[in-house]
Amino acid sequence: MAAVVHLGLGASGVGIGDIAALLAGHGDPRTEDVLLGSRLPRTLTGLVVGIALGVSGVLVQGATRNPLAAPDTLGVNAGAYFAVVLVAFTGVSLGPLPAGGAAFLGGLVAVGVVYLLTSGGVLTPGRVLLAGATVALAGTSAAEFLQMLDVQATRGLFFWGNGTLMQSGLERPLILGAVVLAGALIAPLLARPLDLLALGDETAQAMGVRVERIRPAAFLVAVLLSAAAVSLAGPIGFVGLIAPVMVRQLGLRKHALAIPMAALLASALVLGADAAAQLIVTPSATQPAEIPVGVVTALIGGPVFMALARRVSTGDADTGAAVVVSGRRRAPTYAVALGGGLVALAVAIVVSLRVGDVEVSWSQLGAALFGSAEQITEAVVSYRLPRILVAALAGACLAVAGAAVQAVVRNPLAEPGLVGVTGGASLGAVTVILVVPSAPLAALPAAAAIGGVLMLGLVILVARGTSGGGRNVLDPTRVVLVGLGAAATSMALVNIMVVGAQMNIAAALNWLAGSTYARDFSALGWLALPALVAVVLVAAARPVNLLALGEELPRALGLELGRARLLVLGAGAVLAAGTAAAVGAVGFVGLVAPHLARRIVGSGTARVVPMAAVLGAVLVVASDALGRWLLAPTEIPVGIVTALLGAPYLVWLLRRTQDV
Repeated sequence: MAAVVHLGLGASGVGIGDIAALLAGHGDPRTEDVLLGSRLPRTLTGLVVGIALGVSGVLVQGATRNPLAAPDTLGVNAGAYFAVVLVAFTGVSLGPLPAGGAAFLGGLVAVGVVYLLTSGGVLTPGRVLLAGATVALAGTSAAEFLQMLDVQATRGLFFWGNGTLMQSGLERPLILGAVVLAGALIAPLLARPLDLLALGDETAQAMGVRVERIRPAAFLVAVLLSAAAVSLAGPIGFVGLIAPVMVRQLGLRKHALAIPMAALLASALVLGADAAAQLIVTPSATQPAEIPVGVVTALIGGPVFMALARRVSTGDADTGAAVVVSGRRRAPTYAVALGGGLVALAVAIVVSLRVGDVEVSWSQLGAALFGSAEQITEAVVSYRLPRILVAALAGACLAVAGAAVQAVVRNPLAEPGLVGVTGGASLGAVTVILVVPSAPLAALPAAAAIGGVLMLGLVILVARGTSGGGRNVLDPTRVVLVGLGAAATSMALVNIMVVGAQMNIAAALNWLAGSTYARDFSALGWLALPALVAVVLVAAARPVNLLALGEELPRALGLELGRARLLVLGAGAVLAAGTAAAVGAVGFVGLVAPHLARRIVGSGTARVVPMAAVLGAVLVVASDALGRWLLAPTEIPVGIVTALLGAPYLVWLLRRTQDV
């Protein structure tokens, strides 16, 4: 039924009745051209992608015994996506099978990195998913960077990168469909071993299962299927997660039944999501853009992921975060450390004033600062100085926001972007732009702040659970997992609104990637409230410090724990949301800067917050300068540069603390 409905949708005006008439021998040549040239390839692509993602999701969840595991949540799709973009960046033209082979290698590398990040120590579902999210962020950021480096070579990859079923013919769906069919026929051979593996590794081995062979075999088949789907239609997220969940809800536990049923349900989901995308925004001559199908599946899968994350056992509710920060070693005195950070910030600002599409020499810069430079040099410096100051203040606010959120959830991975604050802020800002286009500029940061606070409140509400003793506690790892689902949902809504309202997609995406382009001194006013909140956070250092002591001790010391958490989380949300309104979605600053600050000056809030603010300012100013200089006159959004720096740092952090 989904396939029949899907065949009847499109911008050409050819309906299912016309196609039925054609099949009955009464159609016209135009209907035949539309059917064979557009509709049939698109529907066949949806079927192939659905089968591939549904089967691979069952295999991954069976091999990991993790209901949140899927090709996208473990980074497989992102690795395959990066490999395809890398091939396009080199300018090499590959056929369907070689391109699928490149995607397969990229997916294997992603799985290998996840394995390295989780090998050793206590292997919990939370740790595996955090590692997968890290690899996915790194792969996606690297792919976006390559697209910025060579727009011509990678043209058209953005919509493909969000998942699209559009095809120019039947060749690619048929060729890659044969690969998917082969993988789908191999998968049932693993059904019985995976059934036994669900009983535990030791039990499965006692019953004759070669666990050391079955698990890699399941991953190989899953990666093969996912790579074929990515090379055909791009990385379509959450389908491999939702389909196995639907199968379990139907009561099908045995893999021999779950594999074919997941393939059918996933195909119906992909075709239904693509049909919904075409109905929400119908492509036409005046509106050529359409909503990628991956955006719709993310809109569906994000809440499903949040609901599942609420139920999954992370093992961290009583003991604390799955990833902790090592203590400082041979740290300098606080004054020396803070002074060194301020010197580094001053150097970054001066260098940033010099670099860009127009080079400014040291002598010209000095003359401009003292008011005796040429008119052109004066104009260049006066244009760069406001955006640099905005970048510095935005970086400081993001770093403090990260420190605040991490203090409450007791997890150094709880960066505002990873817990949904940045996505909520973006959703609030874009909503105001669309609903009230004549609203004053002050409404934008206000809406962003409200969106960020509400999204973080939702994440905390969903993530709360009970500990082993029956107490109502906040699981630090679950907060990040729920936040990932919230971020995916909010960004899917933003993409739908951007495309549906026919906004300037290039400008909107530039803002969503984080940019200081054309910012002037008025943007500093948007950051005034976040800066004030940061000062208040330092003044309230003692109760913030107590939040790191768990549940019982702060209460014994007289702290109203619920109110303190709410106030600190609200402060972090205001900081992150206000910054998002000023410069867009800049990620990883709230992760890297507080972590480095703790390693340098210890864990006291009164010391961490100022140090993190300085380090965050240095990071954003340096990233902005690098983005302006690397491809001048083309600018790389600062959010992409910080992601390229932050994702490897997150990988290092996870790997360094693998024995925790």
